[in-house]
Amino acid sequence: MTTTTLDDVKKVLSENLDTRGIDMDCVKDDTPLFSGLGLDSLDAIELVIILRKNYGIVIENMDEGRKIFQTLGTLREHIEKNRKK
Repeated sequence: MTTTTLDDVKKVLSENLDTRGIDMDCVKDDTPLFSGLGLDSLDAIELVIILRKNYGIVIENMDEGRKIFQTLGTLREHIEKNRKK
């Protein structure tokens, strides 16, 4: 299994989402994705695409996505446990 670090996830997010104005060095494991990073519903769709494209992970339904997208840490853990690429 490949280790997924917080820095790996922050890099993918900053390359694929508009994170201007956010100091990614201050973003921690418990930072909420939506209220902490200012993401919105369109970013949620983009996150689903990012997970599929970069890690081979498919989000099956909104309830699953809500759990995964709570914080940067929950996203990182899901990627580490489920990545196919």
